[in-house]
Amino acid sequence: MIEEGKALFVQIAESVEDSILDGSLAEDTRAPSTNELATFYRINPATAAKGVNMLVDKGVLVKRRGVGMFVAPGARDHLLVERRSVFADRFIQPLLTEARALGLGPDDLATLVRERAAASDIIERNAP
Repeated sequence: MIEEGKALFVQIAESVEDSILDGSLAEDTRAPSTNELATFYRINPATAAKGVNMLVDKGVLVKRRGVGMFVAPGARDHLLVERRSVFADRFIQPLLTEARALGLGPDDLATLVRERAAASDIIERNAP
């Protein structure tokens, strides 16, 4: 899980976010504690705390005094909006720029995406 070139606390925060997005960590349920994360990833608890606090600052996790950290109501929707925006900036905008340079319009792009998605589905169905 540890990725070179990316701060550990960011990776911890993203891992918790991924669990919220995939549903394995539901809203209003207890989130892993700083110590649990530190033990699991074999990192300093202060580093884990920095990742957790990042999620608290974003409103994804909430602290319940004496009980622990919990996934905030609406956290999944908040993360989906945020990740979709990042996806658009990172992938869609460069795609549109390159498509424009190649003379491809929106319909051409939609056709290419459908073709690639269909080919990908065939490959996945035939995989062992």
